[in-house]
Amino acid sequence: MSPVIFFMLQFAILAYALVAGVFLAFSDFIMRSLAVTSGVGGVEAMQAINREVFRWIFMTLFLGMAAASVAIAIYSWFSIDNPARMLIIAAAIIYVVGCFGVTVFFNVPMNETLAGMSSTSEATREYWLQTYVPRWTVWNSVRTGASAVSAGLLLMGLMWISQS
Repeated sequence: MSPVIFFMLQFAILAYALVAGVFLAFSDFIMRSLAVTSGVGGVEAMQAINREVFRWIFMTLFLGMAAASVAIAIYSWFSIDNPARMLIIAAAIIYVVGCFGVTVFFNVPMNETLAGMSSTSEATREYWLQTYVPRWTVWNSVRTGASAVSAGLLLMGLMWISQS
């Protein structure tokens, strides 16, 4: 394996772990904290977070790792000839499906629904507390796990390659 590929895989481990950390913070305490504010405060804060997330480093890492995961899987399929190949491919697939896919099909639609709601209406407060917070947090926890598992599998695969 070339030093460039080796470095890129190390970077991917770090990126998967960083994405998992951001998601973990939301599942662990941010959503719970937003839920205990007045309905208006939590909704307004989450609407602001959902607007700002597109403008910063996190989105570059999140989207970049979806594309990188596809490249990692393809590279591994054709270029790695030991059992580590399946660990690395699994890491990439889990990230694409469990992190990126869950975001696209579950979290983003809920974010879009919340974005279109008035933060002061009773219907918004009910949606926020009864639907958005619990469901969004469950799917966010799936993203957390997928990103963390991807980092772990990729690390194990890279260690296996390094030792063989």
